[in-house]
Formats: sequence, structure tokens, C-alpha cells
Amino acid sequence: MTTRPVHALLIAFLALAAVAGRAVAAPATPDLCRPVEAQGERFTVCTVDLRRQRLRLFWLQEDGRPYGSLGSLAETQGARLGFAMNAGMYDKDQAPVGLYIEDGREMKRVSTTDGPGNFHLKPNGIFWVKGERAGVLDTAHYLRARIRPDYATQSGPMLVIDGEIHPKISADGPSQKIRNGVGVQEDGRTVVFAISERPVTFGAFARLFRDDLGCRNALFLDGTVSSLYAPGLGRSDISRPLGPLVGALAR
Repeated sequence: MTTRPVHALLIAFLALAAVAGRAVAAPATPDLCRPVEAQGERFTVCTVDLRRQRLRLFWLQEDGRPYGSLGSLAETQGARLGFAMNAGMYDKDQAPVGLYIEDGREMKRVSTTDGPGNFHLKPNGIFWVKGERAGVLDTAHYLRARIRPDYATQSGPMLVIDGEIHPKISADGPSQKIRNGVGVQEDGRTVVFAISERPVTFGAFARLFRDDLGCRNALFLDGTVSSLYAPGLGRSDISRPLGPLVGALAR
């Protein structure tokens, strides 16, 4: 009986271990986004499990300038960024129109004023994240709840409120735009973002969240400028300069 030299056996073992490691290694960023057909339309839906990904908001870079685009955000965050999209309405200076909280710091105060446009189509609402939990609430309910979140952004109108479509959203009105929004499922840990692939009505977009994505509360983020970064789909939209952004990072 003959035996191979110990060092040769060791080299062979290490080679096999390396091959096995490559075979089972998980990707740096899981595919969070998928195409969905619903309400007679096509959407891209991105689902974030807060137990597996860290969801946060981005507005200003270290030099005080807005990120301004999904490409800039992806460049700074690298491979750990699994998904991103625009996260609420903003003014001509790319500043949030309403409440904006980042890393627990309130950078813009909540807005309860009346005015024109979608933001002021009351009730508007707030998307918030605190640790491994998140929610969407109409603004008045959010203020009463005193949540003190890590991240929050205000936009409007609410799409779905306690399982009901916003009372001022018609079933299928004349306005059709590329739209994006966010909802949270019953467990409070699963956050669902959606963007339409072609112009859609408010009604179809609201029904998507309630009837197809299982969200009792959902918030409209914006229209026309709606943009998505989804590396798993090979997608990085180029849009006009953006304000607040939301992104999912690997934990």
C-alpha cells in the first residue's frame, strides 16, 4: 500500500474547498426586484425584508450637495446597494417638500399646509423606518403616534388607507404617468416598492398595492421623475435631478 505526500493531499483538499465555496457563495446583493403584471399593466416590484436588508434614506452627500441621481448613489454605496428609487417630492433645490428624517435627525419639518398638487391631496402621508420595522401612515395619524423613526419621508397622496383607496382617487381618472410608491405588509417588516413601466392612472396604481401586493397602507412617492436602480435586473434609470432617495443595503 502506498500513500501520497501530506502536502499534496493538503493542496488537493484546499482546492476542493475553494471550488465548493464558490459554488455555494451567496451574491453580495440579492435580487430584490421582479417584473409584475397586474391591473392590466406592467410594473417592477421590489420587496425588502428588513430582517435581511437595511433600508435607509439618502439626500445630502458629505459635501452638502444632494446625491441627485441613482447613479451617484450607486457609485458611493457600491455592491452592497441592492435597490434604490426616488423617495418623495422635492422643490427646485432638490430639498424635500415635507418631513425628512435621516439617521434619526429631522432635516425638514412635517408639512400640514394646504396647497396645489399631489402632495397636498389630503390625506398625504409618511413612510417611516425604525430598526427592523417600517410603516406608512397618513400624516395626522403619524403625528399622533409619536414614532421617532430612524428614517422618514413625507409625500402625497396616500394611495391606500387602512385597506381603502384614497377617497379622492377615482377608479380610473384621466391622468396617466409613470408612477412609483411604497407600501408595507401586515408583518411590518416587509416593505414593497413599485414603479410602473408605462403611464398608469392613480386608480390602477392604488389597486396594485391593495389588491395585488397585500398592503393595507401605501403612499405615492412621485410621478414622471419616477426612477429605479435594480442591479439584479441590469437597470439604472437616468432622470432629471432628484431629491430624497431610498435604498436597500446588505446587512
